[in-house]
Amino acid sequence: MRILLVEDDTILGAAVRDHIAAEGHSTDWVGRLDRAAEHLDAAPYDLVLLDLMLPDGRGIAFLRELRRRGDVTPVIILTALDQISDRIEGLNAGADDYLTKPFDLAELSARLAAVARRYCGNPNPLVNLGDLQVDLAARRVLRGGGRVDLTQREWALFEALVQRPGQVISKAQLEDRLYAFGAEVESNTIEVHVSRLRKKLGAGAVETLRGMGYRLGDGR
Repeated sequence: MRILLVEDDTILGAAVRDHIAAEGHSTDWVGRLDRAAEHLDAAPYDLVLLDLMLPDGRGIAFLRELRRRGDVTPVIILTALDQISDRIEGLNAGADDYLTKPFDLAELSARLAAVARRYCGNPNPLVNLGDLQVDLAARRVLRGGGRVDLTQREWALFEALVQRPGQVISKAQLEDRLYAFGAEVESNTIEVHVSRLRKKLGAGAVETLRGMGYRLGDGR
């Protein structure tokens, strides 16, 4: 996923950014709400991780404004405010989940995946495609019963397609999902990843629609 992290604590922010980036997610990290608004206006995000106490305001007000404008980007609140009333306020403001600090990074990963599955319309983490068995929760692909090892980028690209079966995703959309702002992306990077996926998963795993983009294949 492409994730926007809004967190002013530099130690926690760096830990979260590095953790989710290591899992193949494209992550942009800002420490202020005004910068978060700029990023959301500039690029599509799959999910926002939002602290509630920022130097230039409260995350709750920011979240309410997002929902008032019709922005349905999933939001997980990350905060030290752990009272039941705080959780209720956050969820009623439009948050999809609420995680109190300190939290385990593995739990954060599980919550990220669960929210993403819900928004893709399929909460089931297990997907079958021909002789491929995909476990989105475990980030694992089996082909004919044997495990297929994918790089972080290969998994991120394949996951994007699996989460949107039948939909065509453009090259630009895939680049946005895989790479953060400022990252240098070679012109043929997506094509290279797709080629490697086909070698590992079968020629039918990914379909190319010339001039349009890519779509999940039937696995044959």
